[in-house]
Amino acid sequence: MTINITESLNVILINEREYPVASIFNSIAKRFGEIFRERRAYVLKCKDNKFVPAAKKILRNNMSEGDSFYVENISGDKRQYIVFESGCTTKVDLLERSCSCRKFDLVKIPCDHVMAALRSKHGEDYGLRVYDYSSSLYKVEEYLLAYSKSINVVPLESEWCVPQELLDVNIIPPLVVTKLRRKKIKCVKGVGETFKSKRRN
Repeated sequence: MTINITESLNVILINEREYPVASIFNSIAKRFGEIFRERRAYVLKCKDNKFVPAAKKILRNNMSEGDSFYVENISGDKRQYIVFESGCTTKVDLLERSCSCRKFDLVKIPCDHVMAALRSKHGEDYGLRVYDYSSSLYKVEEYLLAYSKSINVVPLESEWCVPQELLDVNIIPPLVVTKLRRKKIKCVKGVGETFKSKRRN
């Protein structure tokens, strides 16, 4: 569930490109507020699940892929594994939460190689342990927390209610002393160029 920001902004800017800049930014904020409400409503439907549907789908696909791999424990302590697939090998370190394919390191969800290593370590019930090796960012409660804050649209400047004590404040710009002189430019030799000597005969 990714937000297509470019598409949303294009629609807003096409519809309101003749408006003042403040109105365009307000429209963008309003659209993001709608997206947040939609995402929160969607995740609320899945509140009985531990992970959001997109993450569960990735885990399910990686589990089915990893079932066909051959695994060998190289450390003896069920920490480091070599995973063999068609034509290549991958090294998995469960303690360091890393895989030489880099997917596990970047996405923070067990890739298919890690799934094979977990199957070798925990047996057939390894499906219950994959959540322990996944980032908490994919949990339903984390998504709900991320989309819980509201995005408020800023009213027009004519509708602002500014306290009188702030209106009475006279803000003076800082004093800047400018020196009238030519700006020094550092000359850099180009290819095949030489500088003339400053010495005079």
